[in-house]
Amino acid sequence: MSSRGEPESAFTFLPQGALIQEFSVAGHNLVLSLPTAAHYANQNAPYFGETVGRTTNRIRAGQIPNLNGKTYQLATNDAPRPNLLHGGNEGWGKKIWEGPKKVNRKGKEGVEFNYLSKDGDEGYPGTVHASVWYIAGMEDGPGGRRETVLEVEYEVQFIGDECEETVVGVTNHSYFTVNPTAPTVANTHVSLGTNHYLELDSEQIPTGRILPHPSIAAANTQFTLTSTTPSFDDCFVLPLTTDPSEFTSVASSTPLDTRALPLRKLCSLSHPETGLHLEVQSTEPAFQFYTGEGIDIPQLDRADGTKTPAMGARKGIAIEPSRFVNCAGREEWRGMCTMRKGDIWGARSVYRAWKE
Repeated sequence: MSSRGEPESAFTFLPQGALIQEFSVAGHNLVLSLPTAAHYANQNAPYFGETVGRTTNRIRAGQIPNLNGKTYQLATNDAPRPNLLHGGNEGWGKKIWEGPKKVNRKGKEGVEFNYLSKDGDEGYPGTVHASVWYIAGMEDGPGGRRETVLEVEYEVQFIGDECEETVVGVTNHSYFTVNPTAPTVANTHVSLGTNHYLELDSEQIPTGRILPHPSIAAANTQFTLTSTTPSFDDCFVLPLTTDPSEFTSVASSTPLDTRALPLRKLCSLSHPETGLHLEVQSTEPAFQFYTGEGIDIPQLDRADGTKTPAMGARKGIAIEPSRFVNCAGREEWRGMCTMRKGDIWGARSVYRAWKE
């Protein structure tokens, strides 16, 4: 879909994982992508553009304890660590969704994807129905600039009667670059809306402490990435909206459906050479910020017979709005993701991009 009157702003979405293949601004695609649908089926180990679910990020040892009075053992696909990652071996990002269906939502043109996740899908209990809406367009920003805007809305309904409880988390796993032709994100300016993160143990699972990150001086303070440093694969936590110094009660204060909460800045990226800017906002309380060290995509054949350039470490940055890592496996955080029959889980994120 293209933004009317703005031919260089375009979006492409695929049914595989309800994924984002293109987010073009001034003729530049800001998301890392693969050339064809077939490549997403066999080359997408980094989860490019995917809608991740039925849970996001990691769950310790792939176990959900004390759910429906039992412990559920899910896949452990986070080698060499013994965790579940991004929903399992074939999470929602690997499924074929129904869509895209053109819709009018909130008075704007968009597309809708739907997926029915049945009881036992990847080992999760209960049948749920998931919907994703992508609403794209142009808006006037500060100083009269024109912004390309993508709003992403998620809704999950617990519709099954197989059990009393299940767990859910959904996010988008796009990798962004504001210098698309460069081999890495070197010289990208970054600003995060918080400097607090979930401290991790040796298995990349939170210890339970929320601390200032050692590599970030303060929230909304700009820093610059090089081709190798600093390296991030961390879940950052926004403070309570009512108290910018309070982090310990974020989990207990987060509703199952966050869509009614105000949008808050998670991250902004810019590059002095391209003049491209991206700002990510969300109603979610946290976000994973990952500098892409694990990217390893070989040259791939395009439909016209040419090849894409290979993509390696730090080619792009993943910004994943979410709940807390391992919230399904940690009792005191479980309320962020536990659904009971008839419940609705929801979230909303907005991506704003422009060129100077």
